[in-house]
Amino acid sequence: MPHQASQDSGRSSVSLRSALQSLPPYKPGKSAASSDVVQYKLSSNENPYPPLPSVLDAVNQMTPEMNLYPDMTCRAVTEAVASRWGVEPSCVSFGSGSVEVASQIIRSVCEEGDEVVFAWRSFEAYPILTGLAGATAVKVPLTEDERHDLPAMAAAVTPRTKVVLVCTPNNPTGTSVTAEELHEFMAQVPQDVLVVVDEAYVHFNVDPAAARGIDFFRAYPNVVVLHTFSKAYGLAGLRIGYAIAPDYISAALRAVAIPFGVSNMAQQAALASLGAEAEVEERITALVEQRDHVHRQLTEQGWDVVESQANFVWLRTGARTAEAEEIFSRHGVIVRAFADEGIRVSIGSPAGNQTFIVAAQDVLNHLNAATTPRNGS
Repeated sequence: MPHQASQDSGRSSVSLRSALQSLPPYKPGKSAASSDVVQYKLSSNENPYPPLPSVLDAVNQMTPEMNLYPDMTCRAVTEAVASRWGVEPSCVSFGSGSVEVASQIIRSVCEEGDEVVFAWRSFEAYPILTGLAGATAVKVPLTEDERHDLPAMAAAVTPRTKVVLVCTPNNPTGTSVTAEELHEFMAQVPQDVLVVVDEAYVHFNVDPAAARGIDFFRAYPNVVVLHTFSKAYGLAGLRIGYAIAPDYISAALRAVAIPFGVSNMAQQAALASLGAEAEVEERITALVEQRDHVHRQLTEQGWDVVESQANFVWLRTGARTAEAEEIFSRHGVIVRAFADEGIRVSIGSPAGNQTFIVAAQDVLNHLNAATTPRNGS
């Protein structure tokens, strides 16, 4: 009679990787919950606009083929992206969002005990991806004005460093790195260290002095650029992003990529989006105008808020973050709170943005009242 495990035979003896014990969980932005208050989800940096008609049509044309595996080579969209940026197709590789491509990079380059350097706070997935690869995360604090401290990051590079991640515009602070700063940084980094310029929010960056990843890819042999279709193109739900990298790096990324990880619907939506860039640009312009309006309103209220070059703004609320998040929630504004640090608020519809502005005044009044001494105290 075959052995059958009983329900009370105890916990399984299968051991899990030790890295999981110290791995920080990824916390997605909260979604709207049941409420009597009209709610605006401004927690995930999603594009507030619905899909473009041409993009929706392209996706609908693929639905009868969802029983088939997608083109694992992403050939058509690879050629389109290569043409868009003037690079060889062999330098372009895809994944299910730029975060998955970042994971491919770290897994391709890092051995157990190697180091990955990045600013902190920056994209929440960086320490997770680093830990999963068995590498060590080296977090370099931001400057007082919420920007990358590139000289400190260069000083943090050691013989064990394999990858440096530069998120510009930075998530969650929205600040960007200038071209001059990045050139100075590259002059200090050994060429056997891969510098990844993560530009998930680059389309919203209107700073003329800002570094552009593609220029650095062309100028330096150890630069990789990350882009995504999730933000400006509004394809977050379809999961497609890509890297522009030296061809041998791109070959390695394709080797470690999840097989068939990018659906045909995502590929066709990306192709259609590249073909509708004029319409996409109109939406980007509108979002940037709304972002700048929100920034002005916050400044007039008295918030000390840094200028953002992304599709969100950052409020440094420190130890009062949980209180602030609760007040926003009462107003129907769902934000992304980073405990004891700050709150990131996505730019949404004009109505959502206005509701946020009203709520922000209430939050500021509450924080100021709590820090003002009472008479006679």
